[in-house]
Amino acid sequence: MAQRVGQKVKLSSIDELLGVPSMEGTVDLDVMTIYPFENHPFRVVDDEKMDELVESIKESGVLTPVLVRPDDEGNYEMISGHRRLHAAKRAGLRKIPAIIKEMTNDDATIAMVNANMQREEILPSEKAFALKMKMDAMKHQGKTTSSTEWTKSRAGDEAGEAHGLHRSQVHKYVRLTYLLPKLLDMIDEGRLAVAIGVEISYFNHTYQQWLWEYIHENGMIKQEQLMDLRQYRDDDSLTQEQMIDILIQKRATPQIKKKVTFNERKLNKYFPAYYSQSEIERIMISLLEEWKRTHESEDT
Repeated sequence: MAQRVGQKVKLSSIDELLGVPSMEGTVDLDVMTIYPFENHPFRVVDDEKMDELVESIKESGVLTPVLVRPDDEGNYEMISGHRRLHAAKRAGLRKIPAIIKEMTNDDATIAMVNANMQREEILPSEKAFALKMKMDAMKHQGKTTSSTEWTKSRAGDEAGEAHGLHRSQVHKYVRLTYLLPKLLDMIDEGRLAVAIGVEISYFNHTYQQWLWEYIHENGMIKQEQLMDLRQYRDDDSLTQEQMIDILIQKRATPQIKKKVTFNERKLNKYFPAYYSQSEIERIMISLLEEWKRTHESEDT
């Protein structure tokens, strides 16, 4: 959409993102007639940034209108602007500028996720549930070319495209939605790596509970400790004592350091003689990175 003269850049970017019409459709709505989007995955908290937003609204009002869709009872469901609405209420405003747009459930879900994913600070849990909601909505819409079956890979590609995420990253975040809430809290708090959370997400909730207890008591867990548990992903025969024994044994097993060397004869098969050592290393690292990305895509 071309930017009109005098139009605020911030408003233009939101219009382009959500596909809403121009500012001409802005109306003032009673804040009490607007309710949160169902299962909204993004938290609205009273932190320092919220305090700053409240003060800004007290001084200048709500400069960017919220986006809502009407329901059948004369009220409105928030699509984009949950934080602004909360801040406006705290600032004592009775009305807030809004753009009203008719939307299907799927279109509303996609617009809600796209708008909120632009925020600078998003918790892993927020990103996880948001991407899952978006993928489900897109799958329900059948957003795929005709005669092309909706696949896991295509769903991840389309859901992550607007956010600069590869499908493997999308699927890893979505895996986090299968975690027990207290494990997901650990990831949000930085006490558990996302990669570890993804690995744990494949276990049933009983095993996840035992792993949480182990982490809670021991402070950390390594990827290597979980490798020997993979065989029990679809098996409920493991006891808690057996799990702990496996984890402790793996933790106590010294890791063998790996070293790979190539003699000059082998390297000359693939690299011209005039290539320097640093050039060869750079090319090899680049090829390994590509192999890793391909391998990760196949695993997800």
